[in-house]
Amino acid sequence: MAAFSDAEIWRPLFVAVGISALLFGGFKTRAFVICLVLSLLIGSLVTSALKSAVDRPRPKQVESVRMVQLQKARPKFLTLFKNPIIRFSDSSDRSRSGPSFPSGHVATNTIIAVFCTLFYRRGWLYWFVTAAVGYSRIYLGSHWPSDVLATVFLGTGESLLLLALSELIWRVVGRKLVPQLFARHPSLVADLSGRSPRPT
Repeated sequence: MAAFSDAEIWRPLFVAVGISALLFGGFKTRAFVICLVLSLLIGSLVTSALKSAVDRPRPKQVESVRMVQLQKARPKFLTLFKNPIIRFSDSSDRSRSGPSFPSGHVATNTIIAVFCTLFYRRGWLYWFVTAAVGYSRIYLGSHWPSDVLATVFLGTGESLLLLALSELIWRVVGRKLVPQLFARHPSLVADLSGRSPRPT
């Protein structure tokens, strides 16, 4: 559970996949990566603003909960081969973390899951990752169950709104600046039927 929640372990993998997709992918893949990265950046700003506005304490800040902490290692993934530290939260944990709602981990993975679902036929499988991350945040005493559930709805709404905005911008800008490319790809989102759009 601690490994699922540690973004530092997985960030190099996601960065490598993203760069590879930009370099070797087609239009759909590049559109997916660019739109996703922009949405994640905007989503992080929204999450930070809501955390400050709501200012809800985390479970480990108000009660004693079991905590599982990974040991330090460089590179970070090597911590997976070390025994984690298990302890119960105390007064020292009250000021170590920011507010509880919304969950940044869950918001990030929900946005990724929505984009994967809309762009790729089997993209819905990423929801299993999102569910695992959400459960891990509860398991580790970092968030209340209501934080995770509400953040899923929040992240889904953000994703759909930002993707709709991206589509609108592409239809306006793409038609004017790159009409030939726009004619082949009038939509950023993959055809859910699995068929490529016909060139016009």
